[in-house]
Amino acid sequence: MKKLLSLVRAAVDRYNMIDEGDKIAVGVSGGKDSLALLYALARLRTFYPKHFDIIAITLDYRFGNEDGDFTEIQKLCDSLDVKYVVKKTDLWDVIFNIRREKNPCSLCAKMRRGILHDTAKEYGCNKIALGHHLDDAAETFMMNLLNGGTIKCFSPVSYLSRKELYLIRPLIFAYEKDVKRAATSLNLPIVKSKCPADGVTERQNTKELLLSLEKKYPALREKIVGAMQRGEVSGW
Repeated sequence: MKKLLSLVRAAVDRYNMIDEGDKIAVGVSGGKDSLALLYALARLRTFYPKHFDIIAITLDYRFGNEDGDFTEIQKLCDSLDVKYVVKKTDLWDVIFNIRREKNPCSLCAKMRRGILHDTAKEYGCNKIALGHHLDDAAETFMMNLLNGGTIKCFSPVSYLSRKELYLIRPLIFAYEKDVKRAATSLNLPIVKSKCPADGVTERQNTKELLLSLEKKYPALREKIVGAMQRGEVSGW
């Protein structure tokens, strides 16, 4: 965890992600990335020179019209002295039953963002921390290039003027393997996704493409992120 925490602090410092008095909502899906981010920010809060507070927010998709079980995440939040909010939604019903989306990921992401932003505002937060890591950044860059012909990615820090919220991504200097190692060593309570589209997305295809390319071009993901920084792409 020490390595992951140092990478988080490096990203926070480089992009000035945290200011004095911030109240940050951590979007907790139940996956390893968001749980590791939650743990890292809770630890960072104890010694970072700028004082800030965090709360954890989980959106319950209610797969099969049943409430999700997030008991173990609640226990983790209690141990970290972090307020935990589970927001019940009708995402599963709307996307898979009412709309019957053939490509559900886009609509789901849009609806999910809206609910998360509104919930964060409801609890007085001025920032939202998301668990995207270095691999996600490289994959997003490649997806935009290959599918849309654009040179762009999500930003380390972005401002949503309509919501008056900042989005921050403190894990962007960490490889997915770093996050996984930390989650395993801490025995974080991962909640497996029940989404029918999990693991069969365009992102998964891009992940596999990059892994295959790295056999010939080592550290390709790191090179992509470095190129975005040097080119100042999307605020990098």
